[in-house]
Amino acid sequence: MQGPSHTEETAPVTERVLQTGTTNDPRPGPSSAATLDSRVVAADQDASRDAAVLAAGGIDKSYRRNLWSPRSRVRVLTGAEITLKQGEVVGLVGENGSGKSTLMRILVGDLRADTGTVTRSGKVGYCPQEPLVYPRLTCDEHFELFGRAYSMAPEQERKSRASIYDSLGFERFAATRADQLSGGTLAKLNLGLALLPDPALLLLDEPYAGFDWDTYLKFWTLVDERRAAGRTVLIVSHFVVDEARFDRIVEIREGRTWAR
Repeated sequence: MQGPSHTEETAPVTERVLQTGTTNDPRPGPSSAATLDSRVVAADQDASRDAAVLAAGGIDKSYRRNLWSPRSRVRVLTGAEITLKQGEVVGLVGENGSGKSTLMRILVGDLRADTGTVTRSGKVGYCPQEPLVYPRLTCDEHFELFGRAYSMAPEQERKSRASIYDSLGFERFAATRADQLSGGTLAKLNLGLALLPDPALLLLDEPYAGFDWDTYLKFWTLVDERRAAGRTVLIVSHFVVDEARFDRIVEIREGRTWAR
């Protein structure tokens, strides 16, 4: 298993021009300065909310049908596209085998598309459908290892780890090896490792498989907190009850992405 990757990209700077009304005295007085400041703040906030954290387009992906027929391929994605803005919580839905996990892996850079482009801005956290952990390492040791991979300072990693334990309620398993964890606790660790660096973009592939109802509610509280903090979350979900929690929904159907 490959360790976590740390991709940190700088978003492009956009110039903004603010126009103010004319006055007899061109120098800004206290009130006009305050008005200008408020306009600057509002413009910054609006532009930041509209900025794309992730943009992908023209994504094609096919797989060989079998080892004996290299020219026979199954097309999974055809011109798929998706754009995620700052502070959005977006649901990615579709039937089993529609290509949701394939698209997720392409977006995070774990799988190469046949054609298409993906651009990301800021740190990315990825929670795969199947937990990728080291069986003989404890939860604490996983966080320490991933913290180093994310280039986090030790104190920063410990603080983030403590917050994750508290939010998901599994601190009592800190010294337990991964191969001794229940399915639900393993799912918490899998999610926690994606959350560790406080990424600008969180990609979650059915993250709550194995969660009990209490942990499921804690998960959504955590997602709401990330939305309020301006973080972006993309979640693969099969639950109809989740749909009201998303800001919008993208469906994969016949290899293409559709807004719902």
